[in-house]
Amino acid sequence: MQARQQSINPQNIALAEQELEMVTDLFNRIADSCHKKCISTEYNQADLTQGESVCIDRCVAKFIEVNSKVGEKMQQMGGQQQQQ
Repeated sequence: MQARQQSINPQNIALAEQELEMVTDLFNRIADSCHKKCISTEYNQADLTQGESVCIDRCVAKFIEVNSKVGEKMQQMGGQQQQQ
């Protein structure tokens, strides 16, 4: 049986790499921002406290929600520019 060979589109690879960079950047910004906001600089316990855990959950949820809303708004603005 002969394996089907698919051509690799360099543009698709570049887009995938760009998307990976964006997701990695978003993750790093969330981790840095929420860590600074929610985690004490004095590490007295191995695990997160309940307060830290709740703070992290809320911080990440807000960060993702805002990022999503900004992305939607940018898409709307881009669509409006294309129509003009």
